[in-house]
Amino acid sequence: MKKYIILILAIIFSINSFAQEELVERMEPPFWWKNMNNPELQIMFYGENIAEHKIEIENKQIQLLRTELTNNSNYLFIYIAIDEKFSEDAIKINFLKNNKIASSIQYELKDRREESAQREGFNSSDVMYLITPDRFANGNPYNDHFDELGDELNRKDNQARHGGDLQGVIDHLDYIQEMGFTAIWLNPILINHMPRTSYHGYATTDYYKIDPRYGTIDDYILLSKEADKRGIKLIMDQIMNHCGSEHWWMKDMPDQDWINDKDIYQITNHRRTVINDPYAAPSDKAKFEKGWFVSEMPDLNGDHPLLRDNLIQNSIWWVEVADLGGIRHDTHPYPGAEFMSAYTCAIMDEYPNFNIVGEEWSLNPSIIAKWQRGNEQTKNLNSCLPSLMDFPLQATLVESLKQEEAWNTGLNNLYELIACDYVYPNANNLVIFPDNHDMDRYYTQLNEDFELYKMGLTYFATTRGIPQIYYGTEILMSNPLSHDHGEIRTDFPGGWPNDKVNAFTGENLSPKALEAQEFLKTLLNFRKNCSTIHQGKLMHYAPDSGLYVFFRYDENQKIMVIINKGNRSRKLNSSSFPEMEIANIEGTDIFSKETIIIDDFEIPAKESTIIQFK
Repeated sequence: MKKYIILILAIIFSINSFAQEELVERMEPPFWWKNMNNPELQIMFYGENIAEHKIEIENKQIQLLRTELTNNSNYLFIYIAIDEKFSEDAIKINFLKNNKIASSIQYELKDRREESAQREGFNSSDVMYLITPDRFANGNPYNDHFDELGDELNRKDNQARHGGDLQGVIDHLDYIQEMGFTAIWLNPILINHMPRTSYHGYATTDYYKIDPRYGTIDDYILLSKEADKRGIKLIMDQIMNHCGSEHWWMKDMPDQDWINDKDIYQITNHRRTVINDPYAAPSDKAKFEKGWFVSEMPDLNGDHPLLRDNLIQNSIWWVEVADLGGIRHDTHPYPGAEFMSAYTCAIMDEYPNFNIVGEEWSLNPSIIAKWQRGNEQTKNLNSCLPSLMDFPLQATLVESLKQEEAWNTGLNNLYELIACDYVYPNANNLVIFPDNHDMDRYYTQLNEDFELYKMGLTYFATTRGIPQIYYGTEILMSNPLSHDHGEIRTDFPGGWPNDKVNAFTGENLSPKALEAQEFLKTLLNFRKNCSTIHQGKLMHYAPDSGLYVFFRYDENQKIMVIINKGNRSRKLNSSSFPEMEIANIEGTDIFSKETIIIDDFEIPAKESTIIQFK
């Protein structure tokens, strides 16, 4: 009889446990941490009619602040406050129905990494390496295909999956380190369960799941740890503006206004100026903030307080989980000023020394500058964003290199643009770059002129800001056939076992590609060890017929950068740079390693160099 009673109790317990598991089908975030600067936490629960339950928490050090319901009874949001003295590994959350416990869960609260709150984000001592992971290296062929995901592997199709993954990046961290890079920015690696063109990663379908074709969350954490061993920070690409149309919540929307324009599809007008335009029509602003990028990317409603908290917490969750050294935020102005203020300030309050770079694709420095933290001209934005992508510098440099030299063209335009740095609260914290994943390759933009290529990279490595180099720029990758993004994001040679060319080892690379690779390697490794470029002052001299000279300097040394875009060699005279006091002082050419005295130095036509004075 006793055996039967035990068996019956076991069956009842099993049924009850199954019922409890079924009640909560999803939970975001899946766990959290103790001793966060902000003790408040939103937890979103999803399950059939879960909103019919009341919440009870069995711990006095956890305060249930409030419960939030929406028009969808399958969602329930709770806000709790975690006491700083809380030391247990989990809290018990009961779901009550008719005053009885219908289900319970143990919600995990982890210990934070020591000094996590004081983590240092990327800064002007770093150089980022931007990688499209699907196109870099296939380190694990066993994750190339999943029946349930679709979007098949086909390296002959520029819009299909090619098989690159996180293991491929891990396998080549030594190469990245040897090239002189100190930070890695990966295009998004969260799952894109989309039927087609999912490789780019910008149509997220679950904010808490790594795309299995890239690997697992353990692979991502391993990448972070292995990169850190080599002095390399990991930067995560995140998107608050939109998700993928196949996101799991699109099948059962948390609330009727969770996304913008859900009933009448409207594309954004891309008019980013409306946010601070004193004359902007409200209807234009609405089209900008609420319009969609494309039909496959629903525009998230950043004005929804529950969604806003959900997304902010997701960013912080990944900072802690993957020990991030920075965030690159896609389409930064599109969610609107209010949301972007809440988003950037929440993250920077949690991590005061962290860094976030926002994408504001404008060629007007004042449009860029208005978003940067500390801007006194646009206090109404209340932005806490530390860094932005410097699109004005990218466009101006390329055009300046290609133009004929005259009083108001060529390098003079670059000189004039940098002279406008006063609009930025911190120009040294801008991310500068020759190209990225959304534009023609740098070498293609310069019409494959190798001398101009080297001049531009010399400039990016030595001027103010934080350089970012797109994978393949070091070996002259180009897109000569079209402006198609699939061609721009070409596979890195050597990343697949049967590749005939291997850029990691140099095997079968063209002589010019090898020269370019060695040039950038020398340049970046010099920069890595030069604190004067990281933090020193900048002084530039007005260009003269294609000759542009500027200095980075501090109390310990002077770095002289010389760009001669002209068609004749130029002999330099120290008296042309009186403030620098370099007459009869020996310097070292960082490329040739030769000792230089400026008054005896003549720079050839179409060349650039860097001279270091101690």
